[in-house]
Amino acid sequence: MLVDSHVHLDDTRFDRDRDQLIQSFNKDGIAYVLHAAYDLNSSIKAVNASEQHSKVFASVGYHPHNAKEVTEDSLSIIEALAKKKKVVAIGEIGLDYHYNHSPKEVQRKWFVEQMRLAKKLDMPFIVHDREAHGEIYELIQSEYNTSMRGIMHCYSGNVELAKSFIKMGFLISLAGPVTFKNARKAKEVAKEIPLEHLLVETDAPYLTPVPFRGKRNEPAYVRYVAQEIADLKGLSFEKVAEITTNNFKKMFEIK
Repeated sequence: MLVDSHVHLDDTRFDRDRDQLIQSFNKDGIAYVLHAAYDLNSSIKAVNASEQHSKVFASVGYHPHNAKEVTEDSLSIIEALAKKKKVVAIGEIGLDYHYNHSPKEVQRKWFVEQMRLAKKLDMPFIVHDREAHGEIYELIQSEYNTSMRGIMHCYSGNVELAKSFIKMGFLISLAGPVTFKNARKAKEVAKEIPLEHLLVETDAPYLTPVPFRGKRNEPAYVRYVAQEIADLKGLSFEKVAEITTNNFKKMFEIK
């Protein structure tokens, strides 16, 4: 069985078959998925999905695209949601300097505030990092303590930076891009980072792996990410599935 450690089940592209998709997890070999949030509304939807489906866990928080929407009051609601039974992380949070849908200084402010919330609640946090590797590392380092832990979601940095995050208690999560022919850095990370520090994800409905690139992504396709890592490491698919699933359970304290 595999775990999809990052999916957006509330996306409108799942409206026509969401329940059917979730019901197919057993058939597709999916033990659990983490329904990642990006704003207050999606946080509420993620919590609701986790309460309705045994295989769904949730994270709550504000994506950097939506950082301009955050207020002290809305962050208080996120804190209350984070205390729900099957909420296992704060996220996805971070910086996105590719689109800059929110001003950079606003992204930085609420990334730090949400990291502090995760520390206050003793929870992991899920990091979105696009074209902001240096600042992400510096901000995490500035807030670092030995209890900090988290996930570098859809990791796009290099091997050396990945090792630095691992030293701070993070797991490196790889998604569909590792299957792309020209994804040199992702393939190097898959080869060089020990399996005990890796997760697999889809980020569905985005970032669909080969051989379905160009179509809607879905949790069942996480097996193509796991298979690519297995091939790059010279390991069996079953070994990659077992270890990445155990990593997920340990990070999020799932029995």
